[in-house]
Amino acid sequence: MDLAHSSSDIGATVTSREQDAVRILLLIDGACEPVSDAERALPGLAEAVGVVRTQVRIQKLDFWLRNPDYLADELLTEYEKSGEGPLLELAGSILDSEEPEVRRYPMLRHHFGAYEPLDDALAVLRSAGLVASRRRGTINRVRQHDYFLLAAGREVARKMIREAPVFQYYVERTRLVLALADGLGGSQLKKRQYLQREYAQAARGERIGSVSARARARLEKLRAQAVIHG
Repeated sequence: MDLAHSSSDIGATVTSREQDAVRILLLIDGACEPVSDAERALPGLAEAVGVVRTQVRIQKLDFWLRNPDYLADELLTEYEKSGEGPLLELAGSILDSEEPEVRRYPMLRHHFGAYEPLDDALAVLRSAGLVASRRRGTINRVRQHDYFLLAAGREVARKMIREAPVFQYYVERTRLVLALADGLGGSQLKKRQYLQREYAQAARGERIGSVSARARARLEKLRAQAVIHG
């Protein structure tokens, strides 16, 4: 399964259900938090080993996985705040490569921000016994969806990483995305992503445009400043 290449932003979606399932499994494996004993006592969750709470959080973390240009630009923002050189180097490693082009999977602008239906991908994971989902709320009003990684899901994720090194990319990027999110919930992540004008101004139903050109120009400016002040 080739996750390393995509088409341009022109045209239809560039990921298949199976590609999305693999990426989401690796994201849930990397982003999940511990499961409580009370949750494990619920029907079907005895084998749960971790949980990601809310679909909004998965969607927003997935946005940075699918859009390396936005991820790099956020790293530049963090660099401007902290002055930590490794952040500038990380952003440079992304923007100096073809990663923003060949690993970019643009998402649709939905009413509540970047969105791409995950139902098909999650259905693949649930039917294989790798992930379980539970709804919180009432029959008339679902407040949130929680996604539980099952023991079989963790085993499959780790096996893929061992046997197919290409998937290590998503493991490393998930760690970087989580470090950037640093405890932010789904709604907070959404607000942060809305600060990007290309994201906020995209018409509803259209794909959110790239920021790679602007991010690369910003990188060069910050590199020049670092040399002057270095």
